[in-house]
Amino acid sequence: MQTFIHSTIGLIHVIASILSLILGTVVLLTGKGTQLHKSIGYGYALMMLIVNGTAFGLYGLFGKFGPFHVAALVSLATLVAGMLPVMLRKSNWLIQHFSFMYYSVIGLYAAFASEVIVRIPGIPFGPAVGLATAMVMISAMIVFRSVSRHWQVRYNQTKTHLNKSL
Repeated sequence: MQTFIHSTIGLIHVIASILSLILGTVVLLTGKGTQLHKSIGYGYALMMLIVNGTAFGLYGLFGKFGPFHVAALVSLATLVAGMLPVMLRKSNWLIQHFSFMYYSVIGLYAAFASEVIVRIPGIPFGPAVGLATAMVMISAMIVFRSVSRHWQVRYNQTKTHLNKSL
């Protein structure tokens, strides 16, 4: 029987990925600006740092730096771009935070979908990853158009409250 996890780094990567999926989903679905949101959000950011860091210790698929390492760099950049506005608090910081963090979580969903689809026997690896990623990202972009309008309205209506609470 072929094993799913091949190393300690792989195990840490999988555990942090699962925790990131759970925490990221909770953050997207719950109220924004609360203490719970902040706590879970920081937990998500920490888990994603572990996911991205451990990705650079996994070379079993290609034996060298490959496309998933590039994806880890993009994921890390998205995470940093989502957290910096919270720390710097410059104009439009909240919308920037929402946008980048949304796509950070969605990128994780795309990675999960790719991981699942490549495990289906008979489906070619490259097209499977491309299809899974495209389906998740296109769906997410459609949802984002609606959700971001809601966030923008809420941000404009409660700007003072959100600046104090976040």
